[in-house]
Amino acid sequence: MAGAVAIAAAGCATTANNPKDPFEGFNRAMFAVNEALDVVIKPVAQGYDAAAPLPLKVAISNFFGNIWDSWTAVNNLLQGKPGDAVSDVGRVLINSTIGIGGAFDVAGEMGLTKHSEDFGQTLGKWGVGDGPYFYWPIIGPRTTRDTFGWMVDVYVDPVWHVYHTDDMALRNSMVAVHYINLRASLLPADKVVEEAAFDKYDYIRDAYLQHRRSEIFDGALPHEVLDDER
Repeated sequence: MAGAVAIAAAGCATTANNPKDPFEGFNRAMFAVNEALDVVIKPVAQGYDAAAPLPLKVAISNFFGNIWDSWTAVNNLLQGKPGDAVSDVGRVLINSTIGIGGAFDVAGEMGLTKHSEDFGQTLGKWGVGDGPYFYWPIIGPRTTRDTFGWMVDVYVDPVWHVYHTDDMALRNSMVAVHYINLRASLLPADKVVEEAAFDKYDYIRDAYLQHRRSEIFDGALPHEVLDDER
């Protein structure tokens, strides 16, 4: 732990060199904390990835993806995309029934495209600016807008609404499985980042900001945004 604190302190001494990242010293410190936490979390994800059969991992991903489809439908509606929202609702209805609680993506086989929208993207569509970039422990990189969006996403997530005392263990188990499954899905990206990045922090920050812009504009960036990135 002392080593992690020393690394975090060194990160705090870093001067900001990106206008989108005015709190780079703080963010590098949090990045170091996250890396220290991942020393424990990553081996668990690797063990899960190695031990769990592929059909089980796919079923778990589909189950949580089906829950997210409901919130995606709401966000698509808020973003003025009623057609996509109707498709998302259809996915939930089909996969929750024929797909056995979402374990199987029957709707995808039927041609209903899976979307992924969150409230941060909705705020972006409404014209809310990014705000300063932050790197948070556990949840990782977020702009200020996406940090508030993430709070809303968590608040409406049905998994977190299992409040009854008798169900606390179930809720905590579901959250843990969801997080470990998500962390395991990112293992291939770890190798890419390690091999490609001279500065891992910079690489993750820049990739995140570019990816989020693409998501908010559904991959069709307007000319003024492209000009800003040059």
